[in-house]
Amino acid sequence: MTAPHQPAAPTAPTDALPDAAHETAAVDETVAEVPLLTEPADGVPDVVATPEALLRTIEALAGGTGPVAVDAERAHGFRYSQRAYLLQLRRAGSGTHLIDPIAFGHTDEDDTFVAADLSELRRAIVDAEWVVHAASQDLPCLFEVGLLPTAIFDTELAARLLGYPRVALGTMVEQTFGVRLLKEHSAADWSTRPLPADWLRYAALDVELLVELRDALAAELDAQGKRAWAEQEFAALVAGAGVPARRRTDPWRRTSGIHRVRTRRGLGLVESLWNARDGIARRLDRAPGRILPDAAISEVAESATPGRDALRRIPAFSRRQAKRFEAEWLAAIGAVEQLTDKELPTLHLAADGPPQTRVWAAKNPEAATRLARVREALTARADELGLPVENLLTPEHVRRLTWTPPAELTPASVDAVLVACGARPWQREHTVDILTAALAEPLAESPEVTAE
Repeated sequence: MTAPHQPAAPTAPTDALPDAAHETAAVDETVAEVPLLTEPADGVPDVVATPEALLRTIEALAGGTGPVAVDAERAHGFRYSQRAYLLQLRRAGSGTHLIDPIAFGHTDEDDTFVAADLSELRRAIVDAEWVVHAASQDLPCLFEVGLLPTAIFDTELAARLLGYPRVALGTMVEQTFGVRLLKEHSAADWSTRPLPADWLRYAALDVELLVELRDALAAELDAQGKRAWAEQEFAALVAGAGVPARRRTDPWRRTSGIHRVRTRRGLGLVESLWNARDGIARRLDRAPGRILPDAAISEVAESATPGRDALRRIPAFSRRQAKRFEAEWLAAIGAVEQLTDKELPTLHLAADGPPQTRVWAAKNPEAATRLARVREALTARADELGLPVENLLTPEHVRRLTWTPPAELTPASVDAVLVACGARPWQREHTVDILTAALAEPLAESPEVTAE
């Protein structure tokens, strides 16, 4: 689908511009020549927010044909939860549907929000392929409301496997169909109610050409002989969609500014304040950083005499959103004062896997050498295959293999490690030989290893 050409605003002739401006003018003209898709072909549908409207949507989608384009809008950076605040679905013969999943949830007796159960909607489309862009981002919030696909086509991942340098949806639509999508509401607070009309237009346009993009990319995958690779990747995404993400050990250790905290008691303050903030954020369903920024937590932890006076000297604690919880901050500080030295967190967390690569040369020079050689070999193979090296083999898998390679180095033993890590068959087919060869090379002095 194409949109009518929109003429560009008048500009000065390029021969009247300074030499340095010629290139900028050419780029501006190119952008202006790409028409902007401003309206869905069938208009912007009403938001589905009642049981009756949902039933009509289910019937319409069940009566459609072919794949179903699916998208979700969240409120990242505004809310604590990663739930969907708007769902967009489009299918041939059915049109576009905008569903408010919050309208179908409820709050229980403990004032906890219970997500909607849209399993009836799932049953209407479960036999169809769902087309998504960046499935790893959307599948968790879809699963939360009972929407789990049996087959997907991820247009972003397909574009990566095809070697596209830029894989954002807007970029892919522009390159494939010669039209631009609206971009200005991608980072909006989608928990806002009612949703503004221009936001709904943006949301509907996100699925307007998604199935058509899928068809174009599928043809390219076939032409490059990569269709089976994509299908293995898509199947892995579906298989992992209903598996809860593993909670990071001591997530508070990622607090910005924590590197300046040099004592175990200071780390105890970071942990206690971080947990207090996390509890408040979860309770209010607000992004933690909107209650209290990381920097304020680290600043308290650096203080020699943390307490009420120290808090009030830090501007962030005096702002309205944080000041109302002063009693909880002080309680968190007081709890650390009661801890013995043995109860305080250690300065460094024991790793459950390889350490960060920047320390490999010092901690394990042989592993650093192996990693450098393996990276070089994988990069060359990825270039041959025309895809990013991180899609050829997940960096975490590479680190685990090179930090602790098999005692008996054979293609079979290397393959066994990759299987245990979860590498797909196509990845193993194209990497086991080069990994085995790189790991088998005699070790010499360790090179510098750059962090990923």
